[in-house]
Amino acid sequence: MRNYVVRRLLIALPSLLIASLIVFTLPRLIPGDVVQLMLEEKAYGKDLDDLRAKLGLDRPIPVQYVDWLGSIVRGNFGESLWTRQPVLTELARRLPVTAALGSLALAVAIAIGIPIGVIAAVRQDGLLDFVARSIAVFGLSVPAFVMALLVTLLPAIWWGWTPRVQYVTFASNPAAFLLQLILPAIILGITSAASIMRLTRGMLLEVLRHDYVRTAWAKGLRERVVVLKHALKNAVIPVVTVLGLQVAAIAGGAVIIEWIFGIPGMGQFLVDAIVQRDYPVIQGINLVIVVIIVATNLVVDLAYAVLDPRIRY
Repeated sequence: MRNYVVRRLLIALPSLLIASLIVFTLPRLIPGDVVQLMLEEKAYGKDLDDLRAKLGLDRPIPVQYVDWLGSIVRGNFGESLWTRQPVLTELARRLPVTAALGSLALAVAIAIGIPIGVIAAVRQDGLLDFVARSIAVFGLSVPAFVMALLVTLLPAIWWGWTPRVQYVTFASNPAAFLLQLILPAIILGITSAASIMRLTRGMLLEVLRHDYVRTAWAKGLRERVVVLKHALKNAVIPVVTVLGLQVAAIAGGAVIIEWIFGIPGMGQFLVDAIVQRDYPVIQGINLVIVVIIVATNLVVDLAYAVLDPRIRY
């Protein structure tokens, strides 16, 4: 098991290095010049050059990348080009908000997707199966941001009700903090739940046809024992893979969802940074997201070894 973990860690390190290069390069491909935005159109050429030199943007890109990577290794994510505040300070304040939203969304996806997938497989081609598949198609067809817009606009038009827009911190009121995240988390989790449900149903149907499951049925075991104890454990292994992928999908969807609902997490921070071409902020947020995704994939690999000991060999 130890060798298995070490191999996975050695694979993760090059992935992080390649991702850091992409994270550093892509923001600089965004059209527009941050120096021009900061000084507006009245600035002269010398003023632009002076500010660019002050911000360190006049150096070659490879030199900037090496310096930035060295700072990241030392735990320094740099400063915002606009506010001159440490990026790490802002990330430390906003990351828990996004983490809470993402965790709730993932919990919603699991709580909806796996049970409905199991019911749809056990009641194949029945009414429950038909309803579950219809809901899954709807969840996969409608993007999360469209559902968020519908949820915020239609109740306001029909009943004059709008979701809470005043943000409440966890320290001031923990219950209100979680309550304001429930609706965005449900919207984020529905799309992921649809994918999980379809895969759970398909894999469970396949496992239920195996000989050892038929033997369990022949022994007279109850349906709950056969499905949950014997079949579901093997059927859920591919679902774990999808859960790892859904973490990336939820992280990406949180960018727009936080902006729509006015949640001051990393998503809203990233949108503002892209508009302002704030390179250190964009790089810092994307790097944190990449680390979370790589760490999630590592956890998924370890979960494989727990669910099926043969994989570790």
